[in-house]
Amino acid sequence: MCVLCCRNLFLDSWTASYRFCTPLLVAIPEEELVNSIFRGRRYDVAICGAGPVGMTAAALLAARGLDVVVLEQRMTTSDEPKAISIDDEALRVYQQAGIADAVMRIMVPGTGTQYFDSDNKPLFHARAAVPYRLGYPFKNPFAQPDLERVLLSALHDHPNVDVHFGTEVTGVEQDRDRATISTTDGDVVARYALGCDGGRSTMRELFGVTMSGRSYPDVWLVVDTLGDFHTERFGMHHGDPERPHVIVPGLGGRCRYEFRLFSGEGEPTDTPSFELIERLLRRYRAIPPEQVERAVNYRFNAVVADDWQVGRCFLLGDAAHMMPPFAGQGLNSGIRDAANLSWKIADVLDGRLHESSLRSYQSERSPHVVATVRASERLGRVVMTTSPRLARRRDELVGAALATSEGRTFFEEMRYRPVQQFTDGLVVSGPNVGVPVGQPRAFDTIDQRIGLLDQSLGHGWALVGVDVTSEEDWANVSVVAALFNATAACVPVDEILPRLQQRVLIDVDGGLNREFDCYRGRFVLLRPDHFVAAAWYPQDTAQVTDVLRTWAPDFQTSHSESLGKA
Repeated sequence: MCVLCCRNLFLDSWTASYRFCTPLLVAIPEEELVNSIFRGRRYDVAICGAGPVGMTAAALLAARGLDVVVLEQRMTTSDEPKAISIDDEALRVYQQAGIADAVMRIMVPGTGTQYFDSDNKPLFHARAAVPYRLGYPFKNPFAQPDLERVLLSALHDHPNVDVHFGTEVTGVEQDRDRATISTTDGDVVARYALGCDGGRSTMRELFGVTMSGRSYPDVWLVVDTLGDFHTERFGMHHGDPERPHVIVPGLGGRCRYEFRLFSGEGEPTDTPSFELIERLLRRYRAIPPEQVERAVNYRFNAVVADDWQVGRCFLLGDAAHMMPPFAGQGLNSGIRDAANLSWKIADVLDGRLHESSLRSYQSERSPHVVATVRASERLGRVVMTTSPRLARRRDELVGAALATSEGRTFFEEMRYRPVQQFTDGLVVSGPNVGVPVGQPRAFDTIDQRIGLLDQSLGHGWALVGVDVTSEEDWANVSVVAALFNATAACVPVDEILPRLQQRVLIDVDGGLNREFDCYRGRFVLLRPDHFVAAAWYPQDTAQVTDVLRTWAPDFQTSHSESLGKA
């Protein structure tokens, strides 16, 4: 099989023509496709991996009407509580998929993270700068097996999704129109394929994609316990240099403890002894063996894939990046991947975007992932240092900063977390562009009710006019709304109710005004992932429209033809 040659594949910026080595252009006989459990069915997207990221991507794609197949080599969902925290941003993604309420039932509505100093005394509590800004609690403990069961149940209920456990991916071939995934149960044909198969990704290995970064020698013990007394709604990071550790209470008496191990206490290949577990937990609780749900030693990695796309195949989640756990962003980053890519694939297949737009997946996501990995590394070095001298100096500096309003804001509002902002990809350069808009409450003049913003604007494109009340301006911009089939709405940030033909969203608690105040007098085009694609004044509508048209297939085709004639 010539899968490594797929790395030579490229997508021309205008024509979207693929260049392959000859073996990949050989068509697979129809009889071979039919002779499998998939019976020759063509899918829009094949997803390799039924972990949280893979099933999240499947739910998002299915919600947009695509036919999806999920392939997983395990026989069932995981019973190991690996990831333990989901952000409000991820819950908003599940709202897009129509399953946020089901996911919330397995969560503790969290309030952030409490940090402790060298003497295990509270230092500061990091929480959301604006509570409920995205429509959900900020940072929410959960158990990964519970989440996987919820996601699988949602996929089983969806007629557009097939899930196959016990199916191992063994190869991938591509041509100009499809990817063919070889599995132990036969061949699967799809327009696109997603590798969501974890840190030891088969998809990544098949394409020979390398990763940049480093692995750390430190060994940590993770212990997931039952019957625990902790009822806090926040994680606790203890910066005790004698034994750095983390505590994250969960739902119904679950609690995770993570301890830094020292020389002679264990290696990643070792099974932790109960005696070690009992000794480390003794300062907090007595633990009988039957209340140890999971215990494992591990080393963490800080690596990012060099290529996230190879032709029609994409890497997501741990297959694309792995990071230290101290910022709690591993799973959340994977969910961001799924949120960024799924709507683009749907719009390409729906004819709204040109296929070249899929290249924006890596250019948009990779910078934030790299920044998040680096921030996680720094947080681990600072919070989890084993040097008494550095720990004392850390406590002094943080204490001094907390004595100032700027320093308190920096730490308590987690300003040290990288902000996701796109400067490349599907954005039109300008002020306050490439950033996400929150989900405040608003009164909708069409539905005559108060609800969250996404309930009014939907989960597709949206065109918002902020204090734009001229019918002529709205008539001129209708071409943009038609280009993306966008929901249009006026948002007045002053206490007025404009008399317009279309939807008007009214602020009810200050949140809507806060989100849109910086766009006064401008139109704002929101992408389906709620990021600002463009913001412009009405007099610039024609110029911006010309740029937006270049994202569409019709423009790309006509432009390519004109170049050919020239």
